[in-house]
Amino acid sequence: MKNSSGISRRPFLFCSLMALLFLSISFSVNAQTITGVWRGKIKGQQAEVKIVKSGDELVGVAYYYQKKNKYKRYSLRGHFDPNTNSVIWWDEMLLDDYGTGGIMQLRPDAGAQMMVADFNCPGGEEMYLDGTSSSRDKQNSKNGEVHLQKMSKPIFNDEWDFIIDNYFVGGNDPILIDSVSQITAKVNFPEEKNMKPVMVIVAPGKSNPPPAVSAPEPGAANPTPAPVEATAAPAPVASAPIDVVEKKFTTRKNVLQTVIPITAKTIELRFYDNAQVDGDSIALFLNGRLLFKNIRLTEEAYTIKINAADLQADNELVMVAENLGSIPPNTSFMVAIVGDKRYEARLFANEQSSAMIRLVNPELLKE
Repeated sequence: MKNSSGISRRPFLFCSLMALLFLSISFSVNAQTITGVWRGKIKGQQAEVKIVKSGDELVGVAYYYQKKNKYKRYSLRGHFDPNTNSVIWWDEMLLDDYGTGGIMQLRPDAGAQMMVADFNCPGGEEMYLDGTSSSRDKQNSKNGEVHLQKMSKPIFNDEWDFIIDNYFVGGNDPILIDSVSQITAKVNFPEEKNMKPVMVIVAPGKSNPPPAVSAPEPGAANPTPAPVEATAAPAPVASAPIDVVEKKFTTRKNVLQTVIPITAKTIELRFYDNAQVDGDSIALFLNGRLLFKNIRLTEEAYTIKINAADLQADNELVMVAENLGSIPPNTSFMVAIVGDKRYEARLFANEQSSAMIRLVNPELLKE
């Protein structure tokens, strides 16, 4: 095919397509370079962290060690924003405690950390993660710095090595990654239903005014959805006095179960009963203030919206179990919508601990 001047367009089109393909591949590779072995120090302690990007989520493992045969090992989860190069990850579950074996469940852990860092590539093949660490289960508690460099080989060999070594030749298969990262029983997600938010809130600002709650629109769903028939008879939901609910909040340990980056003007949170509806009832606290109580979890979403402008750099949303339902512990499946991002988490609470979600602004935390 020729243009009016008689010059063939095919070589030009071919070169253009190849250039676009090259740019696409280059972008894909650059977006994935967070995957790998990172070594250095976290909170002054020697650390080796293996990070794997799976969709919008980070998974992997972290070693805190004195020497090769003396270490703590945690599973990790996190998020990476390629637009800002911000990385957030946290120690999820203790897998090995200096050779004694970990307790394979989420539980309070004073030694567990949450990290917020910048992904830096100063030149050549050098890559760094630099930022701060804080106590995982306690907000506004910066306790150290993060300085990690990407390495070609690990000190500690484990099941993640195959994924990292073969990441660009099939190792990035989400099913394969999920098979390695899933160390607890997999639970099916409840099916979401299109519903209007049952409550809309404005989060308390730094001056901590009471949260403003708007009444549901006429014809909207009832704030407390009707119970859904279950195989086991659900326990009755008593209207606990506020002081009883607040006592449960103050006396139970908070356990971090997910972190949501604040990257949009509003955060929408949807709460469901996880798996089988069994009469679970919860209360929600934001930065120490009671937002809602007597929330009956069902297969339909209980939804709240929070204005990001009224949040701090680091915020704690805590789910307190008012009861344990007929099948303990109290479990919830939460979906968070932040701009065009969607985050999912299973939340667990009982009579000893409450589920904590940290809503963090990584740009502000790095200041």
